[in-house]
Order: sequence, then structure tokens, then C-alpha cells
Amino acid sequence: MESRIERVCVEKGLKMTGQRRVIARVLSEADDHPDVEELYRRASALDGRISIATVYRTVRLLEERGILARRDFGGGRARYEPSEHGHHHHLIDVDTGRVIEFEDPEHERVLQAIAARLGFDLVSHRLELFGRKREARPAAQGGGRSAAPGSEAESQAPVRAGLGR
Repeated sequence: MESRIERVCVEKGLKMTGQRRVIARVLSEADDHPDVEELYRRASALDGRISIATVYRTVRLLEERGILARRDFGGGRARYEPSEHGHHHHLIDVDTGRVIEFEDPEHERVLQAIAARLGFDLVSHRLELFGRKREARPAAQGGGRSAAPGSEAESQAPVRAGLGR
């Protein structure tokens, strides 16, 4: 079955070789924001003939065609997500590199108001927050809530807060 990114590539007229299809499938199935080296690791596990150079060329092509968006979350490596991922923002845990995606309608209203106050119509914006997880405090000390073991808040998997996906 054709992945989302494969479909977009075909719609944009890109030639889809077998190796590009594998890379597109890996990107479509990613629930994180992989860098090129991680994409290579995942793609080469599916097709040992894929080289790191092929992954770099494919990622560059997909970015140039507006299919992939490059993100810089620190750490010196560009990371990628599909451009059609929908409008959202990122909170990056500076200790673990974990990326939490979120939407915030209140934030959107504030940005619209700021642009209007300055005489502009807002056409685009991007928000990337960098933070450190607060240390959990025991309930007896009164303050903060700690995450339940095994809960989404404790998980190291990417989190999509308020995205409904």
C-alpha cells in the first residue's frame, strides 16, 4: 500500500524508485522527528541496498519540493517531519531531546492580536519551546503532580498534546 508521502510525491510528479518509496514509507510511519542518520538506519533495515547518500539526496529533494519540513531542535542535526503534518508547535526537552507537539488556540489568538495591533495580518508563525522537565515533588510537600508510572507523561515516546491525531 502507498504511504502518505509516496502519494504526495507522485502527485508532485516525482519519479519514485524503490529506494525512494522505502524512505517515503519510513518517513510516513515515523511518529518522531528523525534526522537523516536515523532515517538511514530505519530505511536500510528494510532495504540493505539503500546508502546514506541516497537518504541525504532524497531528503533534500523532498524538502525542496515542500514535502518535508526541516526542523532544528538543537543538538546540531536537522530533523524532519511531513509538511502536511498540520499546524502545530513543538516543546523540546533539552535533557532528552524528546519533542512534544501541541496546539494552543489561546496562543493563536494572542499572536493574531499582536499582529493586528502592529498593523499586520498574520500569515504564518512557528513556535519552538525548549524546556527542562520539572522534578516531581512528593504530594505531601504540596505542589506539582507527578506522572503515574507508565503514563503518557512519563513515556519517552513523542507526545502530541492537543492534536487529536
